[in-house]
Amino acid sequence: MKGADFGPKPLLTKREREVFELLVQDKTTRDIAQELFISEKTVRNHISNTMQKLGVKGRSQAVIELVRLGELEI
Repeated sequence: MKGADFGPKPLLTKREREVFELLVQDKTTRDIAQELFISEKTVRNHISNTMQKLGVKGRSQAVIELVRLGELEI
């Protein structure tokens, strides 16, 4: 396979990472949607997908877990 990367697959997609980086900056769902040029529903979907991947039940728990895993810096 040409140009294949055989390293570990990142936990978050690029967009999920962008959403959570803005979330820890105390941005609202609306702020994030406007900044990334996506709908508020899409922002909520990215947050929900990330929480599901991590097996947590809230945004705060997701942030804590992402920091613990080294996926996010505060």
